[in-house]
Amino acid sequence: MISRESFAGWYRNRFVWVAVILLAVSAGTVVLVNRASPEAEPADLQGQIMTRMRTTLEQADPGQHNHAGHGVQQAAAEEKKPPVICGVRVYGYEPAEVTALADVRTVYGFHLCGVAEQKRPWDVAVKLAGPVIMDMSTEPPGIQVVEATADVRFVDRLREMFPDRYEELALKEALTESEMADQRRRYDVAAGL
Repeated sequence: MISRESFAGWYRNRFVWVAVILLAVSAGTVVLVNRASPEAEPADLQGQIMTRMRTTLEQADPGQHNHAGHGVQQAAAEEKKPPVICGVRVYGYEPAEVTALADVRTVYGFHLCGVAEQKRPWDVAVKLAGPVIMDMSTEPPGIQVVEATADVRFVDRLREMFPDRYEELALKEALTESEMADQRRRYDVAAGL
């Protein structure tokens, strides 16, 4: 038979152990939430470049994307501008041998951005898309898109601007399925859908 003092000690220790377990579980949850947070800095250089490209494009005024013929409905001066939600793909960067984001000077890739006007579905949103070159040596990074002109076809312009090793990618590769799904999810949230 267990004495009253032994039972009381066990009963008290049980609460201590429950508190310790709950503390450990909640700390583990905080660690998992922090690791899954979209604002967390990616560990790999490619991920860091994608994050920097996306952030730069989303913070830039759509006119800075230098797209001709893509008119965003102008909001009244007192209205808040709708957010721009972008998906990006990195084809490559220069210098190619660097291992730190601070050392990257030029990024070659693709962007697809949608202007998230309230209650406007993705299918009818104003979009900005195409191959893009970002000059990472400036703050904020410079954005240069490939566009045809009256004298130069799109393909010829792309070949002028992109290094040979990225030309074919830029002609046929856009966003990955996972990047597109993430962009659409973020767009729907921003548009209040």
